[in-house]
Amino acid sequence: MGKKYLKVASVYLTIGVLAGIIMGIIHDFRLASVHAHINLLGWVSMALFGLIYHFYPQAANSKLARTQFWFHNIGVPVMLGGIAVQVITGSNAALPVAIIGSIVVVVGVILFTINLFKHIGKDSNYDSNNKFSA
Repeated sequence: MGKKYLKVASVYLTIGVLAGIIMGIIHDFRLASVHAHINLLGWVSMALFGLIYHFYPQAANSKLARTQFWFHNIGVPVMLGGIAVQVITGSNAALPVAIIGSIVVVVGVILFTINLFKHIGKDSNYDSNNKFSA
């Protein structure tokens, strides 16, 4: 799972950087919050999930990790799409979409937290002092 998270994180990074460059070129920064969320929830969070799951393979190989992956990768684009439509149109019609996407992301983060509490300390790559063992 760690590799999958890191690959998807790099896609979010590319989208976030391109969005930032496009906003700069056209001098329209209305979607700055979407750009920031792509970078934070897409790139940073996904990369951290990937690195954590790399070092805790027992957690990575769980159903919780797979479920969290899909919750996060469905929730983030839905949330950001809702926010983008709301900002561009000035209408609150897309607000429910943004809220639903946000709730899906929150559930995914809760699943991640549960997964870590369930599996950290049980991984054979670490000894009781959380140091790598040979």
